[in-house]
Amino acid sequence: MKRKVIFDTDPGIDDTMAMLWAHASSQIELVGITTVFGNATIENATRNALYIKQRFGLTADVAVGADTPLVVAAGEPTTFVHGDNGLGDIEIPAGDYQGIDKRAAHDYIIDSLKAHPGEITLIAVGRLTNLALAVEKDPSIASLVKEVIIMGGAFGYNGHTGNVTPFAEANIIGDPHAADRVMTTDWPVTVVGLDVTHQTVMTSDYIDRLRMNSASYGEFIYQITRFYADFHKKVAGMDGFYVHDSSAIAYAIAPELFKVKEGAVRVITEGPAMGHTLLKEGDKRYPIDEWSGKPKQRVCVEVDDKGLLELYMATMTQRAAL
Repeated sequence: MKRKVIFDTDPGIDDTMAMLWAHASSQIELVGITTVFGNATIENATRNALYIKQRFGLTADVAVGADTPLVVAAGEPTTFVHGDNGLGDIEIPAGDYQGIDKRAAHDYIIDSLKAHPGEITLIAVGRLTNLALAVEKDPSIASLVKEVIIMGGAFGYNGHTGNVTPFAEANIIGDPHAADRVMTTDWPVTVVGLDVTHQTVMTSDYIDRLRMNSASYGEFIYQITRFYADFHKKVAGMDGFYVHDSSAIAYAIAPELFKVKEGAVRVITEGPAMGHTLLKEGDKRYPIDEWSGKPKQRVCVEVDDKGLLELYMATMTQRAAL
């Protein structure tokens, strides 16, 4: 049986690559896409989701989500990473992209979980505002979700501690209060953070092979990743780019590719360490312990990067040309 997925996203180049992987996979039924501010403005993120839906024949609903975090200031979209339009500044045909669900994203999530109890996985690859709003409005949905998979955070494994500050990853620091709310809710969360996403790199040769072999997606992915690859080359001297959001899809499809640790997770919400994600392993209680009594979640700490890249390539090249 296919895994029903609501994909919470701020597309975004790597978001789009992940979305297309979910669409191409025979193991995922992409039932909904909820948008959030982050890599692009909420208007551009939603337009991009609708454009991808139209261009590649997705059947998923699209619902507009939050354009501001719960508490902290919104900041500016990361156009220096994803381009002014969020898709590497490729030409997006002008048009009135239709098909937006009338419900706000968090209401769409609530209604969907109630309609399909125990069946839907939430995969969130942007700020966690929509998920936090949903569980705050209706805490009962925590018992209805199949799984929550998050791309975000950094716990120090494999030497990876942050990409916005020395200790904070972009999605988490973008709305730390929402992230802490999601991590401490009693529902099954798996965090796919920089600890593993920085271990997997799509090189220029890999993208060239994808371009050649994937009739459906290759040329499009090649075009949108030119801006993204250039950013990584300028900032990190890389040949290629890290595989962030697609790693969350990989976990949903093939969790055996990952090694995980379990424990309560908290997010620092203020001060110089704002956005820092901290995993407490074990059951020892301390005199001051804000982790005590919180649900144990799963944090990915190792990945079979070769296996992940092989799976992405295999999935994206087996789909018939559109």
